[in-house]
Amino acid sequence: MTTVRTIREVRATIARGGGADYHDRPGPHWIDDHVASPMAVYPDYRQSRRSFGLDVLGTLVVELVADDGTTGFAVSAGGELGAWIVERHLSRFLIGTPVHEIERMWDQLYRSTLFYGRRGIVLNAISAVDLALWDLLGRVRQEPVHALLGGAVRPGMPCYATGPRPDLAQSMGFIGGKMPLRHGPAEGEAGMRQNLEALAVMRERVGEDFWLMLDCWMSLDVDYAVRLAMGAAQLGLHWIEEPLIPDDYAAHARLRERMPPGVLLTTGEHEATRWGFRQLLEAGVDIIQPDVGWCGGITELLKISALADAHGALVVPHGSSVYSYHFVITRHNSPFAEFLMMDATAERVVPMFAPLLLDEPVPVDGVLRLSDAPGFGVELNPAIERSRPFTGAQVGV
Repeated sequence: MTTVRTIREVRATIARGGGADYHDRPGPHWIDDHVASPMAVYPDYRQSRRSFGLDVLGTLVVELVADDGTTGFAVSAGGELGAWIVERHLSRFLIGTPVHEIERMWDQLYRSTLFYGRRGIVLNAISAVDLALWDLLGRVRQEPVHALLGGAVRPGMPCYATGPRPDLAQSMGFIGGKMPLRHGPAEGEAGMRQNLEALAVMRERVGEDFWLMLDCWMSLDVDYAVRLAMGAAQLGLHWIEEPLIPDDYAAHARLRERMPPGVLLTTGEHEATRWGFRQLLEAGVDIIQPDVGWCGGITELLKISALADAHGALVVPHGSSVYSYHFVITRHNSPFAEFLMMDATAERVVPMFAPLLLDEPVPVDGVLRLSDAPGFGVELNPAIERSRPFTGAQVGV
């Protein structure tokens, strides 16, 4: 008879200087260099996204310890706010619960936080807990998460690269390159011209068949997005990503109606739960891009993916390292993955959540393959200092 393991302890710690919070890292980096954002309407916050606080949270690390000492963990962006939510609120639904009862635990985490949650930092915290539960279950059963999800449907995942140098990504074997849009509506026609000129330069370098995409990071309005898509269509743009603020579902529907033929509308990085994604799918979005560390974890991503499948839409999760890879490789409607180029100049392939995670896989010749190591197959780097600002419930220690 199989022994049922229960959760004995919940720990939420904070790491700084690299990890799941992409912008919390030292030194200059392309990801912070004049990338269009909702704050670009203010010139003082246009050059750097760190200047308006995109790096304030830090990485949240959630560890769940079973009664036999087996420990599962996961990371997300959440910082001290997320740690407080996990330790002081969510832990009561975890302590003493069998590790395999993930569906019930997720439902309790979500329902109990409705009065102050539903999106944002609360869903980040729930996502981190959910991912740690899947990691723990995999370690208890000595199986990789992708096996728990039904098994791989392909031997590896083709990847596209997000970064400022699609030409370098092409030489590394990636199937496409997604460039950050640098100029938003507040920068006028000159900014529009520079956006299209930068795309034209890359199209000239990579040729006709290589995918090129634009990541607009919630910075545009419908009219600007339409004009950008029209101009970019002449340069073979594959998709325009997250052009509008997430909450304006009606605007997404209007934009989809006005998009030029051949250019896809993608979004969802900053959306959460099946209910939010249902509205995006009903608006006609072609590809949804949940971040598994922000949308509700794998338990919720399974539901989001089923909704997308029923709408004939693809699910290509926002880059979140092993936490999305183990999902993508098990789903036919997730035929490729995003790889975020976290090298400061995008000239090398480096692990996305370094230095926090050990054994983190990276694409080789543009294809990423997973091991059969238990859980998500990664470990926390003991050399990285972490703090535990709050303590919550634990039993039997």
